[in-house]
Amino acid sequence: MGQLHNIMVILIVIAVAATMLKSTKAAEYTVGDNTGWTSAPPGGASFYSDWASNITFREGDILVFTFTASHTVAELTDRASFDGCSVNQNQGVITTSPARITLNRTGDFYFACTIQGHCNSGQKLSIATITSTSSPPTQGPSPPSGTTPTPPSSGDETPPPQSPPTEPGSTTPPPSRGEATSLVATFSILLITLLINSLLF
Repeated sequence: MGQLHNIMVILIVIAVAATMLKSTKAAEYTVGDNTGWTSAPPGGASFYSDWASNITFREGDILVFTFTASHTVAELTDRASFDGCSVNQNQGVITTSPARITLNRTGDFYFACTIQGHCNSGQKLSIATITSTSSPPTQGPSPPSGTTPTPPSSGDETPPPQSPPTEPGSTTPPPSRGEATSLVATFSILLITLLINSLLF
């Protein structure tokens, strides 16, 4: 009877650890942050591309589109439809905000508002997802110390991407989501091992 009880406790611990690991892999992103999903966004047609360029999207992540009743969101079928704002070539139109879309595969996703003229004014988003276990793509080398990066030559006054916040006095950025997931996995395995040892021995 005691051994059956121990096995049940071990199975429960494993189930809890698996749930913890699964919950750490998906992230939720509000498209455009505080700006939301709107036509003629601040910064012009590149606003949503600039927003997405600072994020590594993974399979299973969730995009949340918040918008007023005068907007929609639709997933476009391909890059040509996205570039040409062919919003009649889509995979369903969502008219109710907030629209929550799970990135259920790896690869490219294209979204746009289907209201006439809105896509052409910048209300469109293109992102690429990687597997949830992939490392984020590496960035090019940093400019030599003591130099300032050259600002974009366009007339946009879009601020440059900012690096992740750090704790005051710290020189190391916080761990990425992949590193945090690895830490949780390591901790969970250690916890399970300790529980099994304490229950069986």
